[in-house]
Amino acid sequence: MAAPGKSGNRPLLPLYRHLLQALGPQHWWPGDSAFEIALGALLTQNTAWRNVEQALRNLRNRGWLQPEAVATAPLEELEQLLRPSGYYRQKARRARDLARWWLAHGGEEGLRSLPTETLRRELLRLKGIGPETADSILLYAFHRPVFVVDAYTRRILSRHGFPLPPDYEGLRKFMEDQLPRSVPLYQEFHALLVAVGKHFCRRSPRCTGCPVADLWGPGQGV
Repeated sequence: MAAPGKSGNRPLLPLYRHLLQALGPQHWWPGDSAFEIALGALLTQNTAWRNVEQALRNLRNRGWLQPEAVATAPLEELEQLLRPSGYYRQKARRARDLARWWLAHGGEEGLRSLPTETLRRELLRLKGIGPETADSILLYAFHRPVFVVDAYTRRILSRHGFPLPPDYEGLRKFMEDQLPRSVPLYQEFHALLVAVGKHFCRRSPRCTGCPVADLWGPGQGV
């Protein structure tokens, strides 16, 4: 077991391999289409995934889990279907904006033809889509090699002594510089870090049994 302390030179690839062995594949992101995955990334803001699953199930049961349906759905009906995801009035409008944007760019085929940076800029122009949501859509819906960083990523690495950039873009670049450029690896590593963050590296850390602690020793701080 490694001693805790400054860890700026500690490579991340062994951590990925260790987490994969300890926790197994996470099978992210669930969805039957690129649009469903993108919509799920939008709806999961400020709520638990189980609530998003219920909202998506409501859309599926109504036959509305396609951009054409969401783009033209009566707003009040769409709000009620998305109610389980929380902030449902706001999310209904943003879901409709996403669907209309999707169709205006030629659907999935048209969007897949765009270079990654162009597609990212287009996503960030949509109200309610910030860098983390945009990168989730890029990575999971369009299979672009863009690492998604979140509060869990920052918390886990900072507790183990990594001198992290303070901003989102800097942290994303840090992760991408440390890892091979691989969509499957980025997808799995992000999902594994989320699992560690949810179950172990909480605001009040639970280091006992944490696979990161097994590899590197317990983290520091709260």
